[in-house]
Amino acid sequence: MTTFLALLLRRLALLVVLLALVFAVVSVLPGDAARASLDRTASPELLAAKRHELGLDRPLPQRFWSWLSGLVTGDFGSTVRGRPVGDLLASAAPQTLLLGGLALVLTVAASLGLGIWWAARPSSWLARVLQPTTAMVVALPEFVVAAVLIMVFSFAAGWLPAVTVAGPSGFPARPDMLVLPVLALAIPHIGWNTRVIRGALADAGRAPHVEQAALEGLSRGQLMMRHILPVALPTVVASVATTVGMLFGGALVVESLFNYPGLGALLAGSIADRDTALTAATAAVAGVVIMAMLLFSDGVRAWAVRGRR
Repeated sequence: MTTFLALLLRRLALLVVLLALVFAVVSVLPGDAARASLDRTASPELLAAKRHELGLDRPLPQRFWSWLSGLVTGDFGSTVRGRPVGDLLASAAPQTLLLGGLALVLTVAASLGLGIWWAARPSSWLARVLQPTTAMVVALPEFVVAAVLIMVFSFAAGWLPAVTVAGPSGFPARPDMLVLPVLALAIPHIGWNTRVIRGALADAGRAPHVEQAALEGLSRGQLMMRHILPVALPTVVASVATTVGMLFGGALVVESLFNYPGLGALLAGSIADRDTALTAATAAVAGVVIMAMLLFSDGVRAWAVRGRR
């Protein structure tokens, strides 16, 4: 319990440092929130009054501490245009959850299928293809995968739209608008989890009780489901838990590329407006989700280690 608390405190401290960096980076970008929220022809007096209204004339550490103090009580603050940040986050989060949820389902299903096949048939043609392919896609960031998918399936083939149009509900107007964003988000994580699952299954398959079960005449499928997969399950669960957090962070990048109406679009707009409160609040939501999933992953690993002793 003490170790978990220490880990939690370290990660909370890291999150605070990252949020402070977000505040600082947005503040040093050219232009400011006052100019972004007013007309280009606004007078210097009007700009000065707006900067005072937004608190931009206060020192940066003071502004950050004021925002952070409100965040602890659940107050995300207001945007430069006067809208509550919490309301904007609540309206954009369901779209991001839909995108991340679909990508997670695809990642888990594809990774389990490919990883089990690879571990069960290490000399098959699919295993020979997966060895270099998974290594390659793991190294590719989501925006590179998204660019390739857009060039192939939108520009070259014309099969799928490259831009998402929001319907009256705020979600994508057509289901096919989800295909490329989901694939761009899932493909790198499919590569990573496939390799993790294959490695975990291969390690579990070398256990003495598995070799004994094979000598007793159990089929390959029975060995996998009854003896190998249960041993490898903690590693698989920990990998998937880590993936949940990474998918959420990657969704912010993918959404901005596809004009997807979620937290990523909200983040891109906040940076354009130099809106430090909205930018930091979006980063805080992503950071908390990632931190929670990493803590869950650490807990699963610790439980698995204790179980093997």
